[in-house]
Amino acid sequence: MHVPDGFINAPTSAATGVIAAGAIAVSLRGARRELDERTAPLAGLVAAFIFAVQMLNFPVAAGTSGHLLGGALAAILVGPYTGVLCVSVVLLMQGILFADGGLTALGVNITNMAIVTTVVAYALFRGLVKVLPRTRRSVTVASFVAALVSVPASALAFTLMYAIGGTTDVSIGKVVTAMVGVHVLIGIGEAAITALTVGSVIAVRPDLVYGARGLTHKLKLRVNGELVDVQAEPEPAPAAARTSHRKVWAAGLVASLVLAGFVSFYASADPDGLEKVAADHGIDKKAEEHAVADSPLADYGVEDVDDARLSGGLAGVIGVGVTVVAGSAVFWAVRRRRSDGTSPSDTSDTSGTTSATSTTSV
Repeated sequence: MHVPDGFINAPTSAATGVIAAGAIAVSLRGARRELDERTAPLAGLVAAFIFAVQMLNFPVAAGTSGHLLGGALAAILVGPYTGVLCVSVVLLMQGILFADGGLTALGVNITNMAIVTTVVAYALFRGLVKVLPRTRRSVTVASFVAALVSVPASALAFTLMYAIGGTTDVSIGKVVTAMVGVHVLIGIGEAAITALTVGSVIAVRPDLVYGARGLTHKLKLRVNGELVDVQAEPEPAPAAARTSHRKVWAAGLVASLVLAGFVSFYASADPDGLEKVAADHGIDKKAEEHAVADSPLADYGVEDVDDARLSGGLAGVIGVGVTVVAGSAVFWAVRRRRSDGTSPSDTSDTSGTTSATSTTSV
């Protein structure tokens, strides 16, 4: 659902840019509370994994494909604030290096694909885990539903933006029907990928899944008239749960490189949901050429490499590498700032979260 330049007029693009900048600023602050010794290394990997999986367009209808948006996956794995930053890093790398998603439309894309998907998905996810049984399966089920709903929600957000600042005169009613219809189908693919990934991480290291923390009530004792948390003794972890986070990180990076460098060659070549709707309803009449269309990595290929398989594979590997480095640098900086400047109240909140995870039943 990468919106190119020319779909949305300048005032609306500027307004979404302000919204995106504000959300990123809030997310940078919120991510300080989410990032710890477990999630900080994982966050950069999550961004790289989303980049890799977004290269894997899957068919959803005749002549139409879809790909992962990633907001739900990032929010559940590393937290909603960090999730917004993960997807934003991916969109920035795609726009600058691969000419995917317009530069003037960067605010539109961050709002649609990072903010809306993450907020909708995580809010629904938290609501579901509160009412479902406190099990690993419930976390996976909640992940599936949250991811499924987040995609048409993003489609609705784009349609609203187009109704406000679209550059062509089209029937908004028809656009809503077409966008939601195709993105419900894409949402099924998003939900399957999200649930499979979350379930796989939970099976190995459940403590690495941010959304699975705090699912049991902490014990409290009354001391001098005040309730205080009881530090429960953690249960012995099963062998699978003792897998080093470095091994998890390495396995995730290898998977990302394989997906982007090899599996992406077999992705569907059909236009994605937004491209198809835009072509069918005339939204793309004023689409503009990308500002970096002459980039050596434009369209996910390496310039001067004639072999299509090799060119696409190299571009994918480069993209994963650049994204994991950029993402890790951002999250390391945020984590370091928290370590240098965390207030006592922030520290107590973090320790409370940690103690909650030691007693979780998932």
